[in-house]
Amino acid sequence: MTLSNTPHKSASPKMLTTSALIDTGTLADTNYPLPSQRWYIKQFIIGLTLTLLFTLTVEHSQLDVAISQWLYIQDGANSHWLVDKASLIPHLVFYTVPKRLLLLFAVYVVAAWLHRVFQNTSTTNKAITWYRGRRWFRPLHWLSGRELAYLALAMIIVPTVTASLKAVTHVSCPNHLQLFGGDLAYLTIWQNILVQTPAKCFPAAHASTGFALYAWAFVPVLWRSRWRIVLGATCFAWIMGAYKMAIGDHFFSHTLVAMLLAWTLCAALAACLLRK
Repeated sequence: MTLSNTPHKSASPKMLTTSALIDTGTLADTNYPLPSQRWYIKQFIIGLTLTLLFTLTVEHSQLDVAISQWLYIQDGANSHWLVDKASLIPHLVFYTVPKRLLLLFAVYVVAAWLHRVFQNTSTTNKAITWYRGRRWFRPLHWLSGRELAYLALAMIIVPTVTASLKAVTHVSCPNHLQLFGGDLAYLTIWQNILVQTPAKCFPAAHASTGFALYAWAFVPVLWRSRWRIVLGATCFAWIMGAYKMAIGDHFFSHTLVAMLLAWTLCAALAACLLRK
């Protein structure tokens, strides 16, 4: 038996490309019903239609004014909102703590995704190999790399897009308006855009961080629990949004449209990243 002089060819390294960042593993086993791409697209169309519909019909409406009037205590010179914006405990419970917890959770999901990417590519080097022995991301081990990528992107994109739209719409908060002791006139969204009203209140960005949790309802491995996730995320985000309404920072429509926009964005990302 002779030995070959041909040098051994090692496997070519897997480069860290854009596709590697997204497709770091297949979707979970199909021993449970999986959503089809058609279902994702259907949810996107429904969400987009309702977002546009309620933006055109509910934003700048008597419904908005009536709800805010119910939250605004008329008492002459002492008129005030149902919840004092300067009150420490409500601000801590309904604004600071939820916002920071959601931010930390989003950072954790993003870190878990990037950890999975490094584990599945040869670009992992000695400086980061110590991550492999850690159990920090064990709670998310049941998610595929593609599902982690989807969740990470959704939890970033939903609040980012919502906050960016606020800078474009120039819609006033209730407490800015003459109707509620402020200085600005109550204009439609188109009038606000034309005159460049110095306000950024529509849609509701704070609540959108909670509505971004809708992304978990689109994950195939959680398909059977999707409506429980939707219910939980909706209740949690609306509590955040109700606080902002009670201090005069948002109309009802601002939170409603933020909810529908979040659903639309989550469905669009799912159609692109979670297709079979």
